Amino acid sequence: MPITRDAYTAADAHDLAALVRDGAATPAELVDEAIAAIGDVDPQLNAVVHDMADHARQVAKDPPAGPFRGVPMVVKDFDGFVQGQPWTASTRFLEGFVAPHDSEAIARLRRAGLVFCAKTNLPELAIIGTTENEWRGATKNPWGVAHTAGGSSGGTAALVAARAVPVGHGGDGGGSLRIPASACGLVGLKATRGRIPLGPDHGEGWGGYVQWGTLTRTVRDAAAMLDLMGGPMAGDPYAAPTPARPFVDEVGADPGTLRIGLVTDPLFGRVTDPVCKEAAERAGKALEALGHQVEVATLPVSTDALAHAYLVQVGVGVAAEIEEFSRLSGRRPAASWFEASTWFLRQVGLSMSGLDLQHARDAAQEAGRQMGAWHQRYDLFLGPTLGLPPVELGSLLLKPADRLGLGILRTVPLRPAIRAVLAQLAANNFDATGNTQLFNQTGAPAISLPLHWTDQGLPVGVQLAAALGREDLLLQVSAQLEQALPWRDRRPAVCA
Repeated sequence: MPITRDAYTAADAHDLAALVRDGAATPAELVDEAIAAIGDVDPQLNAVVHDMADHARQVAKDPPAGPFRGVPMVVKDFDGFVQGQPWTASTRFLEGFVAPHDSEAIARLRRAGLVFCAKTNLPELAIIGTTENEWRGATKNPWGVAHTAGGSSGGTAALVAARAVPVGHGGDGGGSLRIPASACGLVGLKATRGRIPLGPDHGEGWGGYVQWGTLTRTVRDAAAMLDLMGGPMAGDPYAAPTPARPFVDEVGADPGTLRIGLVTDPLFGRVTDPVCKEAAERAGKALEALGHQVEVATLPVSTDALAHAYLVQVGVGVAAEIEEFSRLSGRRPAASWFEASTWFLRQVGLSMSGLDLQHARDAAQEAGRQMGAWHQRYDLFLGPTLGLPPVELGSLLLKPADRLGLGILRTVPLRPAIRAVLAQLAANNFDATGNTQLFNQTGAPAISLPLHWTDQGLPVGVQLAAALGREDLLLQVSAQLEQALPWRDRRPAVCA
């Protein structure tokens, strides 16, 4: 008997894999259900940018015999190649480009038996924390379609939250897994730097800030996907410490009594909404009830300097990406191909000296050492993932006056003016999404968990972070919180 829609949407990736192993469902049945579910919700969400239904049905006839054989998933249109499929980073500059091979992390997911059903929306070049772009439009939040799904992996998050698929691929260079996880009520884990390879095409992204990963509805799925994607490949510039055992084995394991530092003050932003503070404090009380020691803490880092360093590194990274995209597309970069904020970040990158970049790298590495010392006192960091609950669509985009100013800089790229605008961006543009970038800069693992909801029914995530290489602790404690403050049965307004 074919799987019912209710059974499909109630299942996580582990559940669906078990159905296939037990003969209760076939890969083709699961993929057909996923394709139908995506078709039902996407008109309301605008999450899909490339339909892979025909490809998925063909693969589902005989998928690889891995641990997740036949389980459907979606792939962000960035953060790695999928062989034979369009790859655009949501920029018209790459329209028509087709990936020549799988990236290694994508190949590992494929070998595990997962079946790719669609590619998903993101902001242009993944540079802002909301999935809104001029080419393909905005992805809407299934919990409230007037609100952002977060970014940059917002298309993936919307489909996983709407239960069209149990798991989806994304990446995180400044919060791009954790921000949409918070906005869409999901589990979003950014691994330790070097845990998941970016090869064969890259050794690192944005100076080591970027880690690829997945968005899931359960902690055990997050752990299993990390096991599948993790582990170095030949030639990597660095690698994360080897785990003592598979990460999925940490789910349900006893972490002992941990000392946890609660930080509700904004990191790169200026405000913490009361509901976001409440979410973190409620999680702290749950952790105390579980036997952990939770105390209010402060961080030893200069967040103003780090916000500036972050934008310098990202600007250089965007400039380098556009040069690479020119090689891939055969097109010459021009302002008319890109959104104003993207082109401005390219101008930032081109205006920076090698010394500017080194100072930015030094600031991030100093923060890593400072946070390493902080973790000698505290096993885990605890705080709100975002400074604000999911904001309305359009709220995080450039205002008309800002767009006009950046438009002038397109034609008159004056270095002093660029630096002045950069300083203004660092001071004024991290209020909603400024609590995640620190852990990209230090390379430490961090996870967002859906532990709270507003009175209007919008999700509010809570972030945990650990010392380098300690995803085991994150997963152990996340599993405890999943039991103490369960979220799995909650369903959004737009739901398959």
